[in-house]
Amino acid sequence: MNRRKFLGLGVMAVAAMPATLSALSTIDFRATKPDTWTAHKVDEAVKALYGDIKAEEKGVTVKAPKVASNGGAIPVTVKSDISAKSVAVFQDANPEATVCVFNCDKDSIIDYMFKIKMKASGTITAIVEGQDGKFYKGAITIEVAKGGCEG
Repeated sequence: MNRRKFLGLGVMAVAAMPATLSALSTIDFRATKPDTWTAHKVDEAVKALYGDIKAEEKGVTVKAPKVASNGGAIPVTVKSDISAKSVAVFQDANPEATVCVFNCDKDSIIDYMFKIKMKASGTITAIVEGQDGKFYKGAITIEVAKGGCEG
């Protein structure tokens, strides 16, 4: 490849970069939906994030150990085959109900694994906002042997 062709391809790549970066941009849910992060109950947090919705109880799988020996690091997996706009995870054991919110595009693979803290036994709920405008829900109830928020 000669130098002019190489430089020409480099210029085209740099010119295309802003379009690519804007396609990968995310939504800052903490800035756009601040009440979601201060809600103390799951239904209040869901309403603050998505409004008044009715989520279908299908299409979303939430996995976690039935009994967590230590609430300081509970492994949670959320999976779904639904083409999603967003995925939100909530829990009802800690003072603030919202755990995390993921922004998705139509080609995203919903197979997330993360660890959360829970100070007591409770339910972990995941809500998927589908590209079709519908909402889907999955949940699991777990026992926590030793709380994770005390230290």
